[in-house]
Amino acid sequence: MANVSVAAEWQLLYNRYYRKPELYPLRWKNIDLSRNKVACAPFGGPIAVIRDDSKIVQLYSESALRKLRIFTSSGFLISDTVWKNPGGRLIGMSWTEDQTLICIVQDGTVYRYNIHAELIEPNVTLGKECFEQNVVECIFWGNGVVCLTEGGLLFCIPDFKVMRPCQLAETGAEDLPNCMAVIEPKYTVSGNVEVLVGVGDGILIVDEDGVQRVDGEAVQGPVQKMVVSWDGKYLAIFTHDGRILVTDINFKGVLLEYNCESALPPEQLAWCGLDSVLLYWDDTPLLMVGPRGDPVHYFYDEPLLLIPECDGVRILSNTSLEFLQRVPDSTVSIFKIGSTSPAALLYDALDHFDRRSAKADENLRLIQSSLPEAVEACIDAAGHEFDVSRQRTLLRAASYGQAFCSTFQRDRIQEMCKTLRVLNAVRDPEIGIPLSINQYKLLTPSVLIARLINAHRHLLALRISEYVGMNQEVVIMHWACSKITASLAIPDATLLEILLDKLKLCRGISYAAVAAHADKNGRRKLAAMLVEHEPRSSKQVPLLLSIGEEDTALMKATESGDSDLVYLVLFHIWQKRPPLEFFGMIQARPLPRDLFISYARRDTLSERLKRSNKGQDMVHHLDVFALVLVSIELLVVIYLIMVEVAFLLWKESWELGKNPMASKGSPLHGPRIKLIDKAQHLFAETKEHTFESKAAEEHAKLLRIQHELEVSTKQAIFVDSSISDTIRTCIVLGNHRAAMKVKTEFKVSEKRWYWLKVFALATIRDWEALEKFSKEKRPPIGYRPFVEACVDADEKGEALKYIPKLADLRERAEAYARIGMAKEAADAASQAKDGELLGRLKLTFAQNAAASSLFDTLRDRLSFQGVS
Repeated sequence: MANVSVAAEWQLLYNRYYRKPELYPLRWKNIDLSRNKVACAPFGGPIAVIRDDSKIVQLYSESALRKLRIFTSSGFLISDTVWKNPGGRLIGMSWTEDQTLICIVQDGTVYRYNIHAELIEPNVTLGKECFEQNVVECIFWGNGVVCLTEGGLLFCIPDFKVMRPCQLAETGAEDLPNCMAVIEPKYTVSGNVEVLVGVGDGILIVDEDGVQRVDGEAVQGPVQKMVVSWDGKYLAIFTHDGRILVTDINFKGVLLEYNCESALPPEQLAWCGLDSVLLYWDDTPLLMVGPRGDPVHYFYDEPLLLIPECDGVRILSNTSLEFLQRVPDSTVSIFKIGSTSPAALLYDALDHFDRRSAKADENLRLIQSSLPEAVEACIDAAGHEFDVSRQRTLLRAASYGQAFCSTFQRDRIQEMCKTLRVLNAVRDPEIGIPLSINQYKLLTPSVLIARLINAHRHLLALRISEYVGMNQEVVIMHWACSKITASLAIPDATLLEILLDKLKLCRGISYAAVAAHADKNGRRKLAAMLVEHEPRSSKQVPLLLSIGEEDTALMKATESGDSDLVYLVLFHIWQKRPPLEFFGMIQARPLPRDLFISYARRDTLSERLKRSNKGQDMVHHLDVFALVLVSIELLVVIYLIMVEVAFLLWKESWELGKNPMASKGSPLHGPRIKLIDKAQHLFAETKEHTFESKAAEEHAKLLRIQHELEVSTKQAIFVDSSISDTIRTCIVLGNHRAAMKVKTEFKVSEKRWYWLKVFALATIRDWEALEKFSKEKRPPIGYRPFVEACVDADEKGEALKYIPKLADLRERAEAYARIGMAKEAADAASQAKDGELLGRLKLTFAQNAAASSLFDTLRDRLSFQGVS
């Protein structure tokens, strides 16, 4: 009877049985899939839900602000956050292989969230074309996406770990595609993603290199929907006339054809393993089609979401999560109605044994020769079961049969018990990861543990790691780092005790890595206390240096007896601390002092100076010389040499700049800047050369900016020019952002900025930009430079725009005179009541009798009024 009740839940499709057990009744409340965009991660992963802004929905009692909510597969809320991202409507949402939520909005911006609804920076954009044309559709696969714009362009991110968008070849179609499907790069010959695009009456295969049209019997008329199988070998196609076709990925032949009742394309089309295809329309039964058989209908009165898996489909509704899969052959052999297979007889024998019936022995005798196969079938069937009591019964049957089978592998049942214990632990509704055994094997235990860690299920991850014999260090390390991040209010000493209590569980764990995380979170004292417990000096000393504990680092390096570590610390301290302080530190420590003296004696400064007069070489051996001169009386000599070397370095940098290859992004440019930086460092060591230190710093900064400009513009016209010339050249080239950057970096005054920009715009004769610039605000330099720039460019008409704005009447009169407007010049000079100016203007227009007469008349009038 038990066999009958199990098999009664199955559906027959051709010669294959399918079952649809409920995994969870969902714990969430007031979630309607028809009102939301939903993204479900494969392998029983989390579910992201956000209100669909493309639909008009009633808000009930919820906030008008949209929330991105992340649930487990059982409907428990993991995290949520308010959606405040700009960029327009949310077009697509999906999970990556490492359970990062990818959200793509209308302008092509890609936002990323972790499982705790925390935004991962930086955001990435698909490019300028996407921003201008808007994204209308996204097709995701495991770790990438293909986006379609309103203009019919296709853009792709092949790998979310790299985040490098690229544009695919243009299809040349006038209309947008009817549908699209993606063949993942791992299934293509080229190793690049290929997109199947349903356009017009056929299908195009699009990749980065070109477009290829598909020819085959499967493509006869417009295609409404397509989906590629899990293994990349088959393609399911829904045609314009309501047929569902299955063909291989090379379109060589039709493997399945079924005429559906509706010609409308289904809202969702999904593969159920590799044996059948599911089609879903609103308000109609869920349709499953397989080879050479009547279809199967599943009836629902609520919206559904199909989540393809490697061995079936998860069916998500408002209230439950189910798993539709092909019934495994081992399960069929045991529970099929009327089955007389060895596995069925073994299972039946256990039932008789429990009832103390002699029939148990009779069944065992019947299958004695096939007992190993029967035991293996029971073990395999137990692995595919989600019901714990049925797992237990099947494993008991296998154990019962194994007792009478001497040739069967003894640890097979133990392995399956261990696997099922892990699976049942993560399937618990509180955890909500409903993995099947096939999914678990494909995912691997290490990835499962990583997902539990990311979900902050550290205790379960630790127990599973210990149970399956994996290294627990990864789990404890992640827990310790998470604890530090989440425990800002706990004192350092208290938190240290909590951490040490767990860290000591794993031998050989890196305390230095945990200390580095503490330092990164601003808890330097805690980091110093943690690093004290690191037994390996090679990891302990570098971390002590990074957190500023040079004294402790030198002590630890000395105690280790490792000369390389001692040298590492000493060179680090020499770079960080003043010479007097450095000498004081090593004077009391014999080993570091003797090592430095030994190092210095190998090659003295005086011998190197005889062989080389290069400043860079001198700086290196100046350090060596300083190490030998432990006596404080000789420090004065060192400072004098510092200044001389600094000037020599600066001079050498100019000599290197004369090399024509020192610009255009050549390798010579970097050493030149390094020489100036070293000169600046030496100047900074002396209080008397503050000006030289600042000048060298500004010089190096200017060279870096000019070098970047030459690389970006591919023109060797910036290096060694002045700040003003750099700004002027940037404006002439149309790079106003770079010009503003130079202005800001070097604190160029507003007056100087206006002079430079006015004459630069006049140089390129961009009169429209010049006029717009004059209207941004009242120019701090007045309008005279605008007039002069236009007159110098022989643009009298442009100059006339600014002359009336001149506040000084004398300047206005002279400006009118420069462009030959005698009457206006005379009027301005007359208003200024300047007879001398009228006389000078008359000389300017000496060849014009009428103008001379006008100036005489106005001058006489002023004289009559008593104005000189």
